[in-house]
Amino acid sequence: MLKQICLWTAVILGVGAAANGAYMLYSPSGWYFAVPGVTTTGPFNQHFIRDIGLIFLLLAGAFLYGAARAEHRVTFWGTATAWLWGHALFHFWEVAVGICGPDALARDFPAVTLPAILGTLLTIWAVADAPRSRAATPN
Repeated sequence: MLKQICLWTAVILGVGAAANGAYMLYSPSGWYFAVPGVTTTGPFNQHFIRDIGLIFLLLAGAFLYGAARAEHRVTFWGTATAWLWGHALFHFWEVAVGICGPDALARDFPAVTLPAILGTLLTIWAVADAPRSRAATPN
């Protein structure tokens, strides 16, 4: 049961990151004005939004590939999670230095901090599951 929850969580994170990345690439201005709080972080920059859109597509691939290939979960989920934590900590830093108010943390939590937390939990599970996955794989 736990394995299925973890795999489905990874798939949901992957599909969500893919949708966000595709939106950022397809319509940077649409994304900029649609996502709450983004307009308060600086002026519209199509190139920057598309760059980050590519990162979200890579995150999507990492979570989806890890869901499909047990032997690569720790590496792919751990790497994606490292970026997600960097992103989340950057949001905390913006509050700490006064760029955004503390309300930004609550507003951004579902799309910024929660994925980092979920990625961490998935990676911890993948580390714990790795010996079982290796033992179940025929040589």
